[in-house]
Amino acid sequence: MRPAFTNQQLLFIAGLVWLIAGLNVLRIGLRAFPGYLNCPDGLLTLAIFYAFIHFVFGPLVRKNTARITAYPTLQPFYRFLDRKGFIVMTLMISLGISLRQLQLLPDVCIAVFYSGLGAALSLAGLLFFRQYRLTGRQAKPY
Repeated sequence: MRPAFTNQQLLFIAGLVWLIAGLNVLRIGLRAFPGYLNCPDGLLTLAIFYAFIHFVFGPLVRKNTARITAYPTLQPFYRFLDRKGFIVMTLMISLGISLRQLQLLPDVCIAVFYSGLGAALSLAGLLFFRQYRLTGRQAKPY
């Protein structure tokens, strides 16, 4: 018998996974930043953050929250993400590792892009935690 999780627990797992991934990507970006810390690069990092949270991760959190909360029964832990999500995540991780290992981009690109992306991923994790909290409040009888 495999463990099963409630919708609320799946939202918590999603938050944890996205936050850990985001903090790791942000760490990589910030480690590459010291030599490139200037106003234009900082503004570009903020623009990347805004674009990812507004156009990618915000809608992704809403879509996955709706999918998770629609489950009528307990689910295995990996159902916090759908098949397409796992494919995209695998491709993004593979591409990120490849870009860094093959040194296809200069450090300034890694610093700016990874910092913006990592901050957006981290915020997506926090948004899942917010959904976890909100779902818990709705489930409690008053």
